Amino acid sequence: MRIETQQNFLESRTFDEINVGDCSVLVRTLRAEDIKLFAIMSGDMNPAIGDKEFANSGMFREVIAHGMWSASLISTVLGTQFPGPGTILVDQALHFTRPVSLGDTITVTMTVKKMFAHNRHIVFDCACVNQDNMEVVHGTAEVLAPAEKVKTKRVDLPHITISDKYARLQHLVARADGLAPIDMAVVHPCDLESLKGALLAADANLIDPILIGPEAKIRGIASEHGLDLKQHRIVNVKHSHDAAAMAVTLIRNGDAEALMKGSLHTDELMAEVVSHSSGLRTQRRISHVFLMDVPTYPRPILITDAAINIAPTLDEKVDIIQNAIDLAHIIGIPEPKVAILSAVETVSAKIQSTLDAAALCKMADRGQIRGGLLDGPLAFDNAVSIDAAKTKGIVSAVAGRAEILVVPDLESGNMVAKQLEYLANALTSGIVLGAKVPIVLTSRADTAETRIASCVIATLIAHANRERIKRMIQSGRQRWRRTFSMAISPRATSAAPACATQQKYFLERTAR
Repeated sequence: MRIETQQNFLESRTFDEINVGDCSVLVRTLRAEDIKLFAIMSGDMNPAIGDKEFANSGMFREVIAHGMWSASLISTVLGTQFPGPGTILVDQALHFTRPVSLGDTITVTMTVKKMFAHNRHIVFDCACVNQDNMEVVHGTAEVLAPAEKVKTKRVDLPHITISDKYARLQHLVARADGLAPIDMAVVHPCDLESLKGALLAADANLIDPILIGPEAKIRGIASEHGLDLKQHRIVNVKHSHDAAAMAVTLIRNGDAEALMKGSLHTDELMAEVVSHSSGLRTQRRISHVFLMDVPTYPRPILITDAAINIAPTLDEKVDIIQNAIDLAHIIGIPEPKVAILSAVETVSAKIQSTLDAAALCKMADRGQIRGGLLDGPLAFDNAVSIDAAKTKGIVSAVAGRAEILVVPDLESGNMVAKQLEYLANALTSGIVLGAKVPIVLTSRADTAETRIASCVIATLIAHANRERIKRMIQSGRQRWRRTFSMAISPRATSAAPACATQQKYFLERTAR
């Protein structure tokens, strides 16, 4: 029996070296990538195979492999193993007994059944069984065996990465499963992509959009492109700057808990958001985070700040980093690894970003930045590549494993993010943090899928804010009960007036 081993050379067996009863074995485990690659290669996009939702409603109630995927394993044995290089397949008859599902391990056994010396033909029995020793395929294959021994160097196949942006988007949307849609003020959705993005996010049960802008224009775009506005609320205003002001007013009045930028300019929206008299400021510096799913990187990357702060100071970078860390916690990264980027990985008095990086890391050591693991300065390659970090002799828990990239300034951050989006096919979402509510701040050139991805993040943040407020109220009630119980005790009668005042204050705050 010959079992496949990864040798440097492939060597065939000639007809004269083979006897009836000889056999060879190959073992393979079905991965999701195998199904996708086979579908791409063959063009067989049968939804019973590639569509999980469709497959779950079908005969087998699960995603299965193409039947010919198993048959291709037989071809692999014949061409690379037994008889090996130089073998020509003449005939094949197969019976498919049961489906092969994701994760199944298939053992292919090829046994010589008949040999014909006059034409060097060999008939093989083919048997494929799964990990439970249940037959999935059986049949026969007839080949023309090599007349002369062939030995050739094994060619290393290229590594293939499947960049399925739609699948990655669905995986991201699934993060919000079970969460109620949030009221989102969509500011001036007066082009196709911004209106379509809001409506698709509504269809995905992420948001309940409040469309703010010239109603006639919004309805005209919907009619022109066949979009169904259903019963979504429309707030009619004349201009884009009126839309921005109205959106902020809705937030302040509690009628919405998130914003989405439409087809107006960023400065126009953010001017209303950061207004000292009527805006949505908090004690935190407002900053932007790109959340990117890059096919060639094993974990999500948060890039900050690439859209709001042009050349942030050291103090501003503290808030920028804390905003990103808080977002990382919300999306399920308990202690994000934060790389402070620069052009080099050593501190230099000539490069301000390296000085800032060193100071920020020390500030984290002193508890001025909490919840993440910081290191810097790090060059981009050292931040995302373990090999690059090892080459430079960098010993770090962050280097090569970064989850948050803190860029020196807006220009460098914007370039990094756009390069990943357009050259690495990254799924991109963008969110503004540090305001009273999350703000979906996408580019006017962004696609609807980018807007949907951003709405997922806004929904997660809004629900996290709800939970935080709920905890604050519960904590306040507990403190009030403790104070009240002390006030009505015989030892604390003098505290009763203060307790009543506290009760009234708390009830007023809760009502607001």
